[in-house]
Amino acid sequence: MNDPSSSRTIDSALRQPEARSTPKVLRWSRDVTPPVLLMLFVLATWHVVSLRSGLSAFILPSPTQVLQAAWETRDLLGPAIGTTMIETVIGLIVAILLGIAFAAAMDFSSFLRRALYPILVTSQTVQILAIAPLLIIWFGFGLLPKVIIVVLVCFFPMAVSTADGLASADPDHVALLKTMGAKRSQIWRLVRLPSALPSFFSGLRIAVTYSVVGATIGEWVGGSAGLGLYMLRSKNALATDQVFVAIVITSALSIGLFALIYFLERALLPWYYSAQRTEHWEGTGIF
Repeated sequence: MNDPSSSRTIDSALRQPEARSTPKVLRWSRDVTPPVLLMLFVLATWHVVSLRSGLSAFILPSPTQVLQAAWETRDLLGPAIGTTMIETVIGLIVAILLGIAFAAAMDFSSFLRRALYPILVTSQTVQILAIAPLLIIWFGFGLLPKVIIVVLVCFFPMAVSTADGLASADPDHVALLKTMGAKRSQIWRLVRLPSALPSFFSGLRIAVTYSVVGATIGEWVGGSAGLGLYMLRSKNALATDQVFVAIVITSALSIGLFALIYFLERALLPWYYSAQRTEHWEGTGIF
């Protein structure tokens, strides 16, 4: 005679692979579908308003007019995008290195943490638009002032998020390694650094969204090339459609960098996301 409880156990075991695979598809659709639908809705609304409101193209060009302006100025956009991306990438790399260095210093020394943390917070109270003209005066119209602006914009989230991640290391793991005679550098490498990686990537995602804007601000204030200069010249020429082109491209570059960091984080931290999925399924009571 068959035991009903054992039958339910076998049936549950057979259903587990399906339960594991289904959430992945649902998660992707849940993450991708809403923003795509929202963007389509915004574009459709923008197109209808620009055509039906009676506003001239000077005030509100339609999406098709913006695409046409981008195509007509493609010879200018290519070098402008390249210049802005070079400034962005260099500034990001410098900001990442400085952020990690400051975070490590604050983690190794409580005195440095108390000394540097207020300085980091105070640095964010100074407006970039107020500093940018000074940087142009001091360093000219070349690459350096734009890179400095990107560094100033991206440095704070990198330093603070990495420092908080290092400080969030499991004290039990640290105590265990100390009892095993591990050196401070070994504890930092084996426990503190891995525990800080999720926070590091969170700060990096914030930084990349600001980086393109920082480079564009530097070009706007005083540049010889780039999307900021393209936008400034379009504004002076009263070419509203070209201003929209610069805005859309700047947003697209920021979104692209954000997505790149997102997938890079997924690839480099599989243990972190697999642990999150395990906790999720344990919380549902399936396993």
